[in-house]
Amino acid sequence: MLLPGDVAQQILGQSATPESLANMRAELGLNDPPVTRYFQWLGGFLQGDLGTALTNGRDIAESLGSRLGNTLFLAFWAAVISVPLAIFLGLLAVRYKDRIPDKLISAVTLTTISIPEFMIGYVLIYWISIRLGWFSSVAIINDSMSLGQKLNAIAIPVMVLTLVVLAHMMRMTRAAILNVMQSAYIETAELKGMGMLRIIAKHAFPNAIAPIVNVVMINLAYLVVGVVVVEVVFAYPGMGQYLVDHVAKRDVPVVQACGLIFAAVYIGLNLIADIVSILANPRLRHPK
Repeated sequence: MLLPGDVAQQILGQSATPESLANMRAELGLNDPPVTRYFQWLGGFLQGDLGTALTNGRDIAESLGSRLGNTLFLAFWAAVISVPLAIFLGLLAVRYKDRIPDKLISAVTLTTISIPEFMIGYVLIYWISIRLGWFSSVAIINDSMSLGQKLNAIAIPVMVLTLVVLAHMMRMTRAAILNVMQSAYIETAELKGMGMLRIIAKHAFPNAIAPIVNVVMINLAYLVVGVVVVEVVFAYPGMGQYLVDHVAKRDVPVVQACGLIFAAVYIGLNLIADIVSILANPRLRHPK
């Protein structure tokens, strides 16, 4: 790693003697070349072993199990709110194209996507947690809590994630449907006297589903992979917080394991998006 210091220095502290540091580095295998250590870790991974954390000697897979579950729990509830809301707002913006509802929705969503998530988090903490006292500013959950207690704890982080991903999904939904609305069969439906809502729901939306699914999957991947900042702001016990803690400790095996899982989730969701796009588009299912 390019950060100054190493895990031996983090374990023993600044007052450690050169001899104790040398012994600790030899014990942890830090004297081996980085390439050698990487391939040793990779060989263990291929056998189903993510290794042990250098700082505490705990099994990384065991530690990541609950952390990954917490991250997926947070991402799931953010998706449950953000995906239907984004599609609804996109349809509403198309229905009232270039009118006040469309301009208002675009202005609000563009504002939220332009603000960093940590800033949104601190603003919501101040107003919702401190001023109004509705929810806790620290999103700590554990297995002994009921579902209601967990949802109460993650309410503000879910709001932050929803505001962050909402704009992208909404605008892509709007753009995809407007693109379909220019088709000849849409004009035919209008000439038949069909209402605009029925045209959008029955003809435009089903034919715009492929690009909408793609952008939804990309944002779902972000909800899992990109929650690092949100988890740190709210002290949420997920993979993002776990990753940041061990980056600070220079614990390379943990960082590699977290990066590998994040990459697998991102690639997997994008693969699902490609498959759904093919299934939703007859021209891709039956190429000439």
